[in-house]
Amino acid sequence: MRDRIVSTTPTDPRAQPLVAALIEECDSRYGDFFEPAGAVVELNRYPPEAFAPPHGHFLLLLRDGETIGGGAFMRYDDETAEFKRVWTRHDLRRQGLASTVLAALEAAARAQGYARIYLTTGFRQPEAVGLYRRRGYTALYDPTADLQALRKLPFEKRLTVAAEPALA
Repeated sequence: MRDRIVSTTPTDPRAQPLVAALIEECDSRYGDFFEPAGAVVELNRYPPEAFAPPHGHFLLLLRDGETIGGGAFMRYDDETAEFKRVWTRHDLRRQGLASTVLAALEAAARAQGYARIYLTTGFRQPEAVGLYRRRGYTALYDPTADLQALRKLPFEKRLTVAAEPALA
């Protein structure tokens, strides 16, 4: 079993399992809470070019050639990358794969000149909230507030100069 990170684009056929699973998972957790048409609207909100260098990045985590995770970022402002579509395959969770994806995204953002990460997650994704907190992200919302009323939970992280090793 060999895991590796590959930089690619959202149009890569290997990205389709990620996109399909994200839509299915978001729709199962939220239904039409955010958008009557479901998660597909959110996932198609940005063109693929938004996730391409020099301002963006899209990567997949592959295991023996099969997509098991991934994520992306796009430009938020001159110093900030906004992470999107961070995902790991449901049956392979709790193995550190999401941390691997985050480390690779952070390294790519740092290499592209960003000093800060901004991201949001949904109020029905406590696993993501825990992951971001463990990885050093600061909540930009009041955790004692009514999370459903907040809807999206924003986080930020300042990038340091020293890069974490990512999978080759």
